[in-house]
Amino acid sequence: MTIAKNIEVSSTSETSFEDAIQKGIARIAKTVSNVQGAWVKEQKVGITNGKISKYHVIMIVSFVINDDSDLG
Repeated sequence: MTIAKNIEVSSTSETSFEDAIQKGIARIAKTVSNVQGAWVKEQKVGITNGKISKYHVIMIVSFVINDDSDLG
């Protein structure tokens, strides 16, 4: 049986939404194994002096938990 978990990840970029997503995925992949997919739950921008200064995303990242069959 495969079991997956979801975690919420927040990431910010000064360049674009795509960059914020890439940075968030790269960071989570450093500490979580078997990342399988992500869903962008929310996008928002920060504005300074009438211009976009930050791109912020909140993602739900899914990963598969290792199967330790010999635990049973």
